[in-house]
Amino acid sequence: MSSAEASPRSRPSSPPHKRIRLDDGLSTPAVNLEAGPSEPAPKITSSRPPPKRGKKNRRPPPPEPCSPEDVNLHDVFELLGADAVAAAEKAGSQYAAPIALFTEIELEITDISSHGEATARLPSPEYTPWAVLVPFCVPGERVIAKVYRHSRMHSYADLVRVVTPNPALRDDSLIRCKYFGSCGGCQYQMISYENQLKFKQRVVEKAYQTYSNLPSASVPAVLPTIPSPKQYEYRTKITPHFDAAPKRVQKEFEERQKAGSTDKMDWDARIGFDQKGKKSVIDIEECPIATPVVNQGMIIQRKHVKENIHTYKRAATLLLRDSFIATSDPPSSSSAAASTSSTLTAPTTSSGITQHVDPDTNETHICITSHKATVRERVGEMQFDFPAGSFFQNNNSVLEPLTAYVKEAIFGSGASEENDKIRPTHLVDTYCGSGLFAITLSPSFQYVAGIEIDANAIACAKHNLTLNGLDKHAFHAGKSEDIFASVLETSKEPFPPERTAVVIDPPRKGCDEAFINQVVAFRPSLLVYVSCNVHTQARDVGMLIRKMHSVSEGAYEYQMESLRGFDLFPQTAHVES
Repeated sequence: MSSAEASPRSRPSSPPHKRIRLDDGLSTPAVNLEAGPSEPAPKITSSRPPPKRGKKNRRPPPPEPCSPEDVNLHDVFELLGADAVAAAEKAGSQYAAPIALFTEIELEITDISSHGEATARLPSPEYTPWAVLVPFCVPGERVIAKVYRHSRMHSYADLVRVVTPNPALRDDSLIRCKYFGSCGGCQYQMISYENQLKFKQRVVEKAYQTYSNLPSASVPAVLPTIPSPKQYEYRTKITPHFDAAPKRVQKEFEERQKAGSTDKMDWDARIGFDQKGKKSVIDIEECPIATPVVNQGMIIQRKHVKENIHTYKRAATLLLRDSFIATSDPPSSSSAAASTSSTLTAPTTSSGITQHVDPDTNETHICITSHKATVRERVGEMQFDFPAGSFFQNNNSVLEPLTAYVKEAIFGSGASEENDKIRPTHLVDTYCGSGLFAITLSPSFQYVAGIEIDANAIACAKHNLTLNGLDKHAFHAGKSEDIFASVLETSKEPFPPERTAVVIDPPRKGCDEAFINQVVAFRPSLLVYVSCNVHTQARDVGMLIRKMHSVSEGAYEYQMESLRGFDLFPQTAHVES
């Protein structure tokens, strides 16, 4: 979560964070907004001779900036140090792993990467500087790991066993899944929740140091990560998958059928999730981070697939999604208003394959398996309908705290006559989806506009307006490059920039530059950027601040007021921001 407010420049700057560049042209050096050109960051230049022809000697292209591979590489370079990386680049040995594949080696874990894998250096002086990424262990431990893949300046390894655990960070009694350590879904079940939140706070800090290209003084201290009310049984959607039987087995089965056999196919499908570090599926009966009704639905779907595996000719993915059944309309809605919308059909008990009564709310939940069926979720007093196959946050328990925090970021916690004179009266919800922020924040604004490129999502948002009895909104389908020109300038209600707050909640790839240019041109008084990828968020926030500085020649700028993580996925390394 990052919020920024437009104001005259007042904050002193300090030298920018220095970092190693992964390759020429991948990123731009940090800019000191106050002190003019900054000292250039350490740079690795390509001095190795061109590789010989042939597939074996080809070097992979540099990773996409902000991609998981790119983030891992920054963590590796930070671990090894600039001198070691520069020396390897000069010698042309960045891809020359000093250890053979499938070697088992004892390592001392020194840190955890941004994606949850522990990092270690190969012991020196036996080995040249080289990092190893190992899952399911914590800093301060000695482990045996088995190398299975090499990459640039680092290798990936499986955890064989922990030789010396770190009791300050590891508590195996916390583990609630028998597949933890094999399944690639969770990384942190052996770590206390308090420490999980600290690791995620550090991820946000490193993201802004690495990708924002801002002076350190322009980035406020990262606040503690907001916890999820539920640490297990929170995930409202899972997508287990499975492989079809091999062609040989399918052919033999078909031949037996032609001969009159009624025997079942001799193939026990593994239905679940990918094994960590391998392209194989683990057969999983239940997932402890999924809600109870989703796990009940998984039992039914697994049985159906195994009994009908002969009908599947290729791999497939199941959808299991939690929906509650409304016994009455939302408080602000009326039956007449709700009935005027035909975009979606409200879910009923017959919409799902199983039911579960939530003991905390006494609401009936169902498990929906059809992509086209309607899911209903509640966030505070508001209700949201959307197709099961579309996007909606997968941890309902944290959505009310999240939307409340966005409101507080916009209006602050204090109220005064002076604040009322400058408080935003208009809200623009970009990348609005089915209307989460526009609708939950609606009571605090006079006018609200939601903008989304997906016309189907806009139809859902309009349906949800009717469902909640709201009438001061305008939802528009529009492209990011003309979001403000095509929507706000033609809106019946003018949106004065000085009284407008903008919420940005893009997909993982973040915002494109055309969208950032539109924001800079419109110059809203306040921005709140909610992100499922803190690394693209850091890149975008840095770009926005630099562009505003450049366009206004320093007369009008955005300053970051707060920055923190939100934990939507406990037991995993993922953090929203």
